[in-house]
Amino acid sequence: MGGFASLGINLPLLVVFVANFIVLLVMLRLFLYKPVMKVLDERAKRAREAMELAEATKKEYEQAKGEVQKQIEKGRQEAQAIIAQAMQVGERLKEESRQETAKQTQVMIDRARSELEAERDKIVGDLRREFVDISIAAAEKVIKETLDKEKHRKLIEETLQESVTLKKN
Repeated sequence: MGGFASLGINLPLLVVFVANFIVLLVMLRLFLYKPVMKVLDERAKRAREAMELAEATKKEYEQAKGEVQKQIEKGRQEAQAIIAQAMQVGERLKEESRQETAKQTQVMIDRARSELEAERDKIVGDLRREFVDISIAAAEKVIKETLDKEKHRKLIEETLQESVTLKKN
């Protein structure tokens, strides 16, 4: 024991210090190191789970974003289809309106034409009667006698009627 004592080392005290150190090391390992390691492992596990959850959330976000883009594109296409359909309906309505206007115009033209024909027929009838009266008056003056006006009127009207039918043929 002389060698350690000359160095100033007390061997029994050194053994007690080493034993205390080993006991302290074992106790620290049991009571401090294992719980700290357990806490650190749990923390690492939670961080890993949080990272996995973040990755899963990111994937879900990307999928949802893709779905939203698909829905937006689908909505855009539907809107374009609705616009095209509305334009077709507008064109159809415009064409129907144009046709209806043309029909109404044709009805008005036909009505005016029939009114003009009726007026013309009335005027022609009036002219015939005047012509018959003038013819009878002229014939009376030529013959210098009174003719049966009704008989001559029928005769002249028949002649005029025949001339009209000949002109039409």
